[in-house]
Amino acid sequence: MSINPKTTAAVGDHPLHPMIIPFPVAFLVGAPIADLAFIGTGDGFWARAAIWLIGAGIVMALVAAVAGFTDFFSDARIRSLNDAWYHMIGNLVAVVLALINLYLRYAQGAEAAIKPWGVALSLVVVGILLFTGWKGWELVYRHHVAVLDAPGQTSSEPVSPRHGGESRRRAA
Repeated sequence: MSINPKTTAAVGDHPLHPMIIPFPVAFLVGAPIADLAFIGTGDGFWARAAIWLIGAGIVMALVAAVAGFTDFFSDARIRSLNDAWYHMIGNLVAVVLALINLYLRYAQGAEAAIKPWGVALSLVVVGILLFTGWKGWELVYRHHVAVLDAPGQTSSEPVSPRHGGESRRRAA
């Protein structure tokens, strides 16, 4: 058994969740920037860009969630971490707020929905993403989720003197 909590949603030993999350984060952070550009310029392009960014952010967040849920539910050690729960619940709240934001923009029109609720919801989502991103990094750096067990380890296989680790480093 691995010393550190192991990811199961992976390609080889590379966890999928951290590879996917930059996409929804970039899209959802881009939305309030586009909102503010619309407010500043009045150009409808920015309102339409914001609605597309929110939609793309939701789709990619759901893709990232599949990998995140796979990791979360596959290892009891991950589920036992408060930071994992904060990360998951916070991201679910962010996606629900983004869905509400998308609905308002669709129902009221991209431009009409920006002031005041569209931009407010977008900024709240960004705030939540800052919090959940912090918790995600806590999972990796403090709790070593999906981190290989030993320096120089090249796979998730247990480290033994024949496979590297400390004995190999001492011999060098």
